[in-house]
Formats: sequence, structure tokens, C-alpha cells
Amino acid sequence: VELTAWVADTRSLRRRGLMERASLPDDAGMLFVFDARTRSGFWMKNTSIPLSIAFFDDDGRLLETLDMAPCDADPCPLYTPGVTYRYALEVNQGFYTERGITADWRLDIDRALGPS
Repeated sequence: VELTAWVADTRSLRRRGLMERASLPDDAGMLFVFDARTRSGFWMKNTSIPLSIAFFDDDGRLLETLDMAPCDADPCPLYTPGVTYRYALEVNQGFYTERGITADWRLDIDRALGPS
């Protein structure tokens, strides 16, 4: 499965995420890259697109997926995975299910991030 992903690899980009976007192409998403493993949650504040998010370990192994609902008024729920992860990939809701992406799926980290 291939998609185009914007990379959120700074605190500022991770905080902004996909906020205030009106749409997201079917084959696009946002890859959140953390400096170290984390258990941080995600919220959908000012996000109008229903999203699915997948959490990956250091090696790109899929650990968990969650569906997230748009939220434009406080308080917005926090979507917290039950795992420690290094990468998270947000896509249109249903992306993972529609493509049969399961626990044995891996994210190609080297290809996703390109040359260092």
C-alpha cells in the first residue's frame, strides 16, 4: 500500500497535525515522528475529517489502530493508544480496514522518511 504523507517531525508540526483541513485525498495522510517512544494521545480539536490512526514501533511494526471523530468544541476527547509507539500515521477513516491492513503490516520507515 502506498500513500503520500506529510511528515510531522517537530513539536510544532505534531501539534498542528491535520487541523483545519477541509479534506484529505484518499491516498494521503500525515506521519507523526517522535524523537523517542511515547504513549502520547491524539485529539481532533479543529479537525473536520474523520480519521483513522495507526501506531508503529521503532521498526515500523503496526501495534494498534484507532478511529477518531471530528471535534470543533471543547472538550475534545483524547485518543490514547494502549501501547508505547514511535510513529503514528493518520489517514481518512476506514483506510486501514478497506485495504486489509492488519497486525502483520509494517511501515517502511526508511522509505517514508527518505535519506537522512
